[in-house]
Parts: sequence; C-alpha cells; structure tokens
Amino acid sequence: MSLRRLGADHIGLFQLDRVDPKVPLEDQAGEPKRLQDEGKIVAVGLSQVTVAQIERARAVVEITTVHNRHHLTDRGCVGVLEYCTRHRIGFIPWTPAAAGEPARPGGPIDRIAAARHTGPSQVAPAWLPARSGVVLPLPGNPKVTYLEENLAAATLRLSDAETGELTAAA
Repeated sequence: MSLRRLGADHIGLFQLDRVDPKVPLEDQAGEPKRLQDEGKIVAVGLSQVTVAQIERARAVVEITTVHNRHHLTDRGCVGVLEYCTRHRIGFIPWTPAAAGEPARPGGPIDRIAAARHTGPSQVAPAWLPARSGVVLPLPGNPKVTYLEENLAAATLRLSDAETGELTAAA
C-alpha cells in the first residue's frame, strides 16, 4: 500500500515502528525481510527497541538503522547506541535538539553557542554525532526557519572539550 501511495517501486528504508509484544519479533522482522527479498524494500530499520530485540531481529533480517529516543538529557538507551556503534548500525535519535537544563541561560549550551556564534538549537544536536559516528540526528522541521537551523547544526563540529562539557552537564 505504501508503494502505491508513494508512487514508487521500492522503499529505500522501511522502519518497523514499535515492536508489538503480542506478535513474535521474528515474525515482525520476517515480513520486511520477505518484502526485501521481493525488491520492495531496500533496507530495514527498527524503532524503540532494546539490544536483545535488535539481536533477535538481526537473526532474521539485516538491520540498517535503529530509531530510539536519545538526546543530551535522555540517555536511557545508551546501551543501544553502543551496540549500534559496535555493529555499524545507523542510529537515528528522537528529539535530538532536546537539551533541558544544560540549555538554560548561562549554561554550557548557551556558552558554547555564544563562543561559536551560533544558536543553542545547533549545539545540542551536534553533541550526538560527536558521541558516535553512526548517529544521524533527524530533528523535526515544522517550519522553514527550523529547517535552516537544523541544516546549520549538521555542519557544527564540537571540540573534544565541548563534547566533554556537554556530556558532563546532563
């Protein structure tokens, strides 16, 4: 159905969103694998998963990406990020611009942004790829101005000292 709606002959990346606890994960991963074998899907990703779930899915289909909540002040899935880093699986964090307390006026994000002549909304997402080379922050872009800010964030490379300061701040 997605192919028809998109007017496409294949989907580049199919993200399996949320594992259904009522359906065996192997079955849930098996359906995208079948579609991949038919040439309808190129790559398969998972969302909101644990390391154990990634491993179970990988027994069925190659997993290209994982999309979990992870940002400067919410590092609850750092084990998943470490797993993805070790296995070279792309990691797409939710709400990468979320910064919480470190974004307060005079806080580390504010200081780094001022020193870099940029905005705080560029600093928080730049912390993520500094943590691992497999991270691909995809912030939401409901307005053109947000898109422009997020594109600017993609070019910002934090120093080791700045990365360490942000890591320690949250």
